[in-house]
Amino acid sequence: MGISALTTSHTPDATSETVLEFPDNRLLIDLCGEFDRNLAQIEQKLEVQILRRGNMLAVHGDPDARARAAETLAGLYERLEAGRDVDAGEIDAQIRLGGSAEGTGPRDGDQMELFQGGRIEIKTRKKQVEPRTEAQRAYVRALFENELAFGIGPAGTGKTYLAVAVGVSMFLTGQVDKIILSRPAVEAGERLGFLPGAMEDKVDPYMQPLYDALNDFLPGKQLAKLREEKTIEIAPLAFMRGRTLANAFVVLDEAQNATAMQMKMFLTRLGEGSRMVITGDRSQVDLPRGVTSGLSDAERLLKNIDRISFNYFTAKDVVRHPLVARIIEAYDADAPAG
Repeated sequence: MGISALTTSHTPDATSETVLEFPDNRLLIDLCGEFDRNLAQIEQKLEVQILRRGNMLAVHGDPDARARAAETLAGLYERLEAGRDVDAGEIDAQIRLGGSAEGTGPRDGDQMELFQGGRIEIKTRKKQVEPRTEAQRAYVRALFENELAFGIGPAGTGKTYLAVAVGVSMFLTGQVDKIILSRPAVEAGERLGFLPGAMEDKVDPYMQPLYDALNDFLPGKQLAKLREEKTIEIAPLAFMRGRTLANAFVVLDEAQNATAMQMKMFLTRLGEGSRMVITGDRSQVDLPRGVTSGLSDAERLLKNIDRISFNYFTAKDVVRHPLVARIIEAYDADAPAG
């Protein structure tokens, strides 16, 4: 029926409320969630009270909070009408980002459905992934349109997750033959040599975020088979030396911890029919003092080359726990200028 069928009214007394009417009771059940947990999440985040009356929701609280809650509920209901799911992460994103893309725009089965109805969706075997902010949407477009793409910004902004999702989508539709995911095995204060086990056991903890992303998109048995066949590889950056990566979707994660020489080595692995994505956070460099980050060096040298894209994220694009965005903003505010 469309979101236009949803109406809002305000009672004139001191204990004013905002009432929203929903035409589809089945979607309203999904909007509320099991045991009304979705409503409880909105109540807690916005400090409002939401009462259900048949096919209507009445929102009580501060006028500004009521308005935000109504906007959040309307946005989530619109998602459900479009056939998309609503989960805790989406609710949090809707509360924080609302219907506005201000501050999140692009700065300085089994395929991707681009630009249909203004939406961008990435379909994989296990789930459908949708960029939540304008910066994420611009980034995903860049991943499909460029052979070499950089995603730069703080933790939790979806840089690696979206890159892996696009890689899986391209692999499933036959656009690439392999997926290769890599990270520098650089300690953040720890020492690899003191960890127990063989080298593979020592390196695996550094690769875990890449395993986690793949597990979100592919069934466990299929992923295990693809890894056994070396169709999907997860390896430290040092293992890339001497290889030519053809017809592959290649992701280098945590690129701020690659040296300038390692970055040059990795970038020159790009082979025929391949796509390469470099992600990193310039604020989390774990290299020894005085060693230049390969991410900063590549950004300086490659910024103006055609068919190489650079997409940037800020704390406003964080899609993890809302406290992560506040933590990043606090550290950014405390960072020395320049």
